[in-house]
Amino acid sequence: MAPLPETRSSLLVRVRNPSDAEAWHEFASIYRPAIYRLARRRGLQDADAEDLAQRVLVSVSGAIQTWEKDEKRGTFRAWLLRVARNAIINAITRRPPDIAMGGSNASEPLDMPHTDEEAIRKLVEDEHRRAVFRWAAAEVRSEFHDTTWKAFYRTAVDGISIEDAAAEIDRTTGSVYAARSRVMRRLKAKVLEFQG
Repeated sequence: MAPLPETRSSLLVRVRNPSDAEAWHEFASIYRPAIYRLARRRGLQDADAEDLAQRVLVSVSGAIQTWEKDEKRGTFRAWLLRVARNAIINAITRRPPDIAMGGSNASEPLDMPHTDEEAIRKLVEDEHRRAVFRWAAAEVRSEFHDTTWKAFYRTAVDGISIEDAAAEIDRTTGSVYAARSRVMRRLKAKVLEFQG
């Protein structure tokens, strides 16, 4: 599996400028879905997870001014994970006492021991990878004809066979391979741009 792309330094510099709306939009499109899914997987309801993701981004907007890359403290993504994790724990522990969670696993979302850190880290990495893919796909989608994009998407994302995709879009298997390859090359270039 390819290494997880880190947030590019130029974006981190740009989000420090509160008037750079484009940078914040890009930043939020990458990180908000990951924070939301992490909160949902930790037991928060949809609206609570949305609210939490918003609060984490607001916290980041205030703290980003003082964040500096430090090998001892880890990457920006690791820092963001700590902010999100702490916000989730706070959200869970501050629920009104009359909200029944039901079942014998009611305290499960609070049980985030250090042994679970690896699972949380993997979850965040997976969500980050998906978010970077969604961002890159949105950036390059308009560069391809609908049939080319469908050949890529159906085989690489939906996981159907080359033969089934060829039949579905009425193209040869060779053209599906070529379309998928072209789109993947462009997406990889876009992800490298993200890392730059």
